[in-house]
Amino acid sequence: MLETKTIKKIEGFVHQKPRSIQEIALHLNKNWRTADRYVQEIEKNFGTISTRIFREGTRGALKIVFWKSFEKASSSIFQEQLETEIMKGKTKYDFSGFDIFQYVQDKSKYAWIKQGEDEIKTGRLKEFKDLLLQAEKQVLFFSGNLSFINFEDEKINIFKILDKLVKKDVNIKVISRVDLPGLENIKKLLSLNFKYGKELIEIHHREQPLRITIIDNKLCDIKEVKESTGREKELNKKTFIFYTIRDKDWIEWLSKIFWNMFSSSINVNKRLEEMKKIKTI
Repeated sequence: MLETKTIKKIEGFVHQKPRSIQEIALHLNKNWRTADRYVQEIEKNFGTISTRIFREGTRGALKIVFWKSFEKASSSIFQEQLETEIMKGKTKYDFSGFDIFQYVQDKSKYAWIKQGEDEIKTGRLKEFKDLLLQAEKQVLFFSGNLSFINFEDEKINIFKILDKLVKKDVNIKVISRVDLPGLENIKKLLSLNFKYGKELIEIHHREQPLRITIIDNKLCDIKEVKESTGREKELNKKTFIFYTIRDKDWIEWLSKIFWNMFSSSINVNKRLEEMKKIKTI
């Protein structure tokens, strides 16, 4: 399995601008075949980069590696409309997970709904734990303020689950708000990097409407929250809806949305550095 250091070296090099396999080989001080194998493994297992072959079938064929966000995410009019809504949204109430769920084939999805005052009391944690523990290589989180890392009940502690993932070298990438109200959550999650001496957790700041977890580009879990309206014949309690999707095409689309956001968002370290400049009076 590729070392995290090598993955980051290739990703960082390609993120600057598209590169040929030969350029990557020179950058790593490896031969062309080894570099190509590394690229294929990252493309398959992490989805951060893609490849294109120009002049294929000729002696001058050239294989180019580029950062995933350079690709167009949507391939249908429905996806284009959804992508526009997602990119414009800032809060979890600006987009409905059902708008994705409705387009996925029945065999590749399921959903359940529960009312309660908070997510923990819905009995959600066991399912969330089981989903996270399936991760072997990478977890992508679209989050609001990382409050989920504090979820726990008598049997399950989500932060301890994340600790286990980092311990077994699972990459964790997060898009969430990096601000003063959520500062403790940010520091708590990043502490796992220091605990294990690894840079497996990366957080970028962005206000966005999705609450989605993508595991190994194989399945995604979407959470939607509906508040009580207080109106007659409408919801009278806080309602949580959870959608699980295993459709390859829709998961790939959501992954592209993630990398588009991640690439154009501010790194957590820059945000934290600027926040230190705020003086208490």
